[in-house]
Amino acid sequence: MKPPHSSRPGGSSRPPSDRGPYRGPGGYAPRSPGQGSGGPGAGGKRADGRGGYGPKAGDAGHRDHARPRYDGPRPGGKPGAKDSAPRGEFQSRPPRGQFQARPPREEFQARPPRDEIQARPPRDEVQARPPRDEIQARAPRDTAPQRSFAPSPRQRDADSARHAPDVPKGTVWLYGHHAVGAALANPGRRLRRLLLTEEAEAAISQRLPGPWAVSPERVDRGRIDQLLGREVVHQGAALLADTLTPPSLQSVLEKPGVIIVLDQVTDPRNVGAIMRSAAAFGAAAVIVQDRNAPEETGALAKAASGALETLPLLRAVNIARTIIALKAANVWCIGLDASGEALSGPAFADHRVALVLGAEGEGLRRLTRESCDLVAGLTIKAAVESLNVSAAAAIALYELSRR
Repeated sequence: MKPPHSSRPGGSSRPPSDRGPYRGPGGYAPRSPGQGSGGPGAGGKRADGRGGYGPKAGDAGHRDHARPRYDGPRPGGKPGAKDSAPRGEFQSRPPRGQFQARPPREEFQARPPRDEIQARPPRDEVQARPPRDEIQARAPRDTAPQRSFAPSPRQRDADSARHAPDVPKGTVWLYGHHAVGAALANPGRRLRRLLLTEEAEAAISQRLPGPWAVSPERVDRGRIDQLLGREVVHQGAALLADTLTPPSLQSVLEKPGVIIVLDQVTDPRNVGAIMRSAAAFGAAAVIVQDRNAPEETGALAKAASGALETLPLLRAVNIARTIIALKAANVWCIGLDASGEALSGPAFADHRVALVLGAEGEGLRRLTRESCDLVAGLTIKAAVESLNVSAAAAIALYELSRR
């Protein structure tokens, strides 16, 4: 075995040409005397004439220390100039032929030709707007027909509730000539404030001359519209008053006349119209349910046309128990329904009568019907299926007045 080169520190068995130039302590290669500053193979001098870093050409003493040409694989995996492999043998990317190629264009669903596309009709086939001179112009305002925008009763009630002014508890705004005039003539009604236009004051003064219990305030119609709402037909008269205190059932039984019992009639205009008819036929009182019945409002008072001041309006918690109480007082209770036999007034000539009416559409409730002594109806033509509850009450009151 060849001994290592002991002339070099840390001698190795490999020849110097295999290991490259020797680097001493500090990582710098030793230089021989007279070695310039040119690189290896620089010929001893650089282009500017100064000494190079490497040995001169033909210098055999420094042949072992020259850096040999290395054509093997470089650090990092890149091949040398001579050993470089062709591009097809690299493993970094597959050849283009191995990629999943896109399908040719003829395999895509192509758009139909332009001649197969449903083209828009020509402009001459499009229905064009008529010329301005052919358009029917609007009529002038003075000749245009007036359209009717009268709200329905439910809409008027909702609008009245929405525009109702803030009033103290236990008070109500009454409006209309008849309702306000009757309240001014009622000594049992406490009056607070009276708003009248000039025309309304003159109309009420003809029926009820002053002085009144409250002094009127002269206002215009716009002021009352702002207070009650534009949908309210107030006729230029508005009165703020306390609600009436209803009498007891016993005091009503002491008076003669028919007693009207309303089972869940919720429309204030229907209740007011029934009170107007009941007052016209001499009824003793009107009884409504406490919960499912309208409160004393201006709409109810206007529909009653003054009857709210002369006819007592009672409220009962339970209609069936009220009917039982009336029967105990020797009052014959008649339920009005289309399924009953025809109502005959002379048949009740010797009895005190209470007329019981149900809500529109639903009619009498089961327990109310069972509590009545008799269920009777009105004779009407087949062309009309039923009548409004206020109209039915007026006809029944007329029939009972023939006793």
